[in-house]
Amino acid sequence: MPDTTSIEKATGTAPVKVGAPLPAPAKGRSLWADAWHDLRRNPLFVISAALILFLVVLALFPSLFTDVNPRDGDPANHYLGRPELTHWFRPDWFGYDGQGRSIWARVVHGTRASILVGFGVTLLVTLVGGLTGLLAGYFGGWLDSVLSRITDIFFGVPFLLGALVVLNAVTDRTPVVVMGALAFLGWTQMARVMRGSVLTTKQADYVTAARALGAGTWRIMLRHILPNAVAPVLVVATIALGSYISAEATLSYLGVGLQDPTVSWGIDISTASNQVRNAPHVLFFPAGMLSLCVLAFMMMGDAVRDALDPKLR
Repeated sequence: MPDTTSIEKATGTAPVKVGAPLPAPAKGRSLWADAWHDLRRNPLFVISAALILFLVVLALFPSLFTDVNPRDGDPANHYLGRPELTHWFRPDWFGYDGQGRSIWARVVHGTRASILVGFGVTLLVTLVGGLTGLLAGYFGGWLDSVLSRITDIFFGVPFLLGALVVLNAVTDRTPVVVMGALAFLGWTQMARVMRGSVLTTKQADYVTAARALGAGTWRIMLRHILPNAVAPVLVVATIALGSYISAEATLSYLGVGLQDPTVSWGIDISTASNQVRNAPHVLFFPAGMLSLCVLAFMMMGDAVRDALDPKLR
């Protein structure tokens, strides 16, 4: 009979007593835990998250960065640009626009409108499109046909052209109205993504097992299908958020988006476009902030996609 002590030394295993409980197996990480593990080590995610955090702080607490009213103008500062820093939260080197208003103050306060519209539209389209795709993908049949045809009708309307038509019929274009118009036409992509993800997820073995054990329809949808089908929707929503901010600025530039007295990057870009040769600084700063904001969300979306896509692992 072989000596167990020599076998343990050779294999490096510890002795196991007869009747002793076996060690618990190591728990595998979920998709979300794996995604967060990868995101924390992705420089693209860290940089984009830092930029988005900075923009959110700008939007929520603009008084931390400037004490100047963005609507107050001084004719003496007409298109004036000063290469100096008069105060830590009032950099005059951003200059002034045609009405003598501080460009720095308008850039800071304009962040709120863009972030509000971007997050608001993304939340609305994710809820409406996600619910539509979930119902269509899970139940199928006539409900899927009806919801899919409605989605196709809205999908056939050009996004910006439809928003132009809708907003042109409204006289008071507040941020809430602009959010509603963009969400009214932008939910179709989320619905298609969610429907396709649900069709794949509901064929999984754990869904079949839950149905065999007598789980109800809504329990299966909310506890088993939705958590496992929502990852592609989150990726699309993160990338689309930057597109919605860009769409708001485009509509404001065309004169059918946000209106005064709302401070918006799109409004300032529209005002500055006529003086780009004489005062390029008036156009550069709001356009630069808009590009930085959209780029941050696009980078975040790419990082989230890489972390949640199993094919890229």
